[in-house]
Parts: sequence; structure tokens; C-alpha cells
Amino acid sequence: MKTLEEALNYIAQLEVENENLRKELEYYKAKSPAGRKKHDDTWMASYNVFVAKYESGMTIMEIVNQGEISRRTAYRYKAYYDELKKMN
Repeated sequence: MKTLEEALNYIAQLEVENENLRKELEYYKAKSPAGRKKHDDTWMASYNVFVAKYESGMTIMEIVNQGEISRRTAYRYKAYYDELKKMN
């Protein structure tokens, strides 16, 4: 930069860019995260219901047929259950 005028123009460009970046940041801050929240309170409540039914002797398909969880979710819970049992 050779002159004060060039420096002031460059500062003005940077301020505009900064403002655009702030708007973009606010957009991403306001956006809710998507996808399944692994092991949050709702997940754990549903998992605990599954465990109670599974340990009482119900099969996975009997639990699924009650309509509260999908077959894939039941198998996911079963895998988590087996992993915890293996660790203990």
C-alpha cells in the first residue's frame, strides 16, 4: 500500500467482508444440529424400556411388533446391550 487512500479502501473492503462473515456465522449459530443425538435422555429412556422388555424374556421381534421402536433401532439397542454386558 502506497497511499493512505489505498489503505482506507482496503480497510473498507475488510469491514464489508467481516460483516458478511458475521452474518454467515449467525446463520450457522441459529441452525439446529441435525441427526440422531446419540445417547441423549430420550434415547436412554427408550433404551431402558427395551432392556426391561428384553430381559423379561421378550424377543426382539415381539418388542418391535409392539410398534414403539423400529427393527433397526431394536438391533442397535441389542448391540449396545451386548457391548455393555461384555464390558461387565
